[in-house]
Amino acid sequence: MIQAETTVAREIDLAAQAADGVLLAGTLTLPTGPGPHPAVLCLPGSGKLDRDSNAGKLRMDLGRPLAATLARHGIASLRYDRRGVGATPGDWHTVGFLDNRADAAAALQALRGHPEVRGRAVGVLGHSEGAVHAMWLAAHTHPAAAVLLAGYARSGEAAVQWQLGRLAETMPRPLSRVLRRVASKQLARVSATTTDAARMGGIRVNAKWWREQLAYDPRADLSRIQAPVFAITGRKDVQVDPADLDVIANLVPGARIRRVPDLTHLLRRTDGPGTVFGYRKLLRRSVEDDLLTGIAQWLAPRLS
Repeated sequence: MIQAETTVAREIDLAAQAADGVLLAGTLTLPTGPGPHPAVLCLPGSGKLDRDSNAGKLRMDLGRPLAATLARHGIASLRYDRRGVGATPGDWHTVGFLDNRADAAAALQALRGHPEVRGRAVGVLGHSEGAVHAMWLAAHTHPAAAVLLAGYARSGEAAVQWQLGRLAETMPRPLSRVLRRVASKQLARVSATTTDAARMGGIRVNAKWWREQLAYDPRADLSRIQAPVFAITGRKDVQVDPADLDVIANLVPGARIRRVPDLTHLLRRTDGPGTVFGYRKLLRRSVEDDLLTGIAQWLAPRLS
């Protein structure tokens, strides 16, 4: 076990054991001072992401600043590498959407059972795909609170179709038509697969993940949530419809929703349209500090 000291937090290597015995390698960040502490499980978006929401050179760098902000407000946090990423073993291409959910539930159990964590004061926080898993966890595992960052509230297939529509709007009409036609064929092909991984256009894709994600609709689980919920989506998000916040508000009594002006799916603000073509430039900047601070300030009294 490795421990690192900073002025506001301690970091401890923590491996959560999944249902099949795989150890999900992660980092438990603890506030300074005596515990046990309230805590939050942090879940990343989709893709081959490590504990800091990074995938190779595509670096979102959400995990560490989020953990540091939570620690400054007296809240511990756990983040971990997905299967087949970083220090967690496995083949990422064969991991399904429901496998990610099951691993999240195992990580939540490990966090609740840690001696430096108050087991009854543990919340869940997810971004994008992670927010959808946080919805399920909030409905079925009764956390103390849930934060949903850019989480959709419709079927996975409808969410993907909305994304494609927004992308098509940024292209000339002939290219837009080609994109829609090709994307529809690819979605139909991946839905018809039966293997965990498949070759699509010569590229190995995690077909199981796609089938399960397209089929899942979080609305039934949202209606079961009893915990306090804070749902945030940027007005310039082109991957999740900001209007889904209204669905969340209607399904979760007392849920707080916030549409952040100029905020993109990457949790960075922009003066531009927020399209995916500007992502590389946006990622040169840090996640918005005021957003993270607002989340920590909302969580602190609900985990006390």
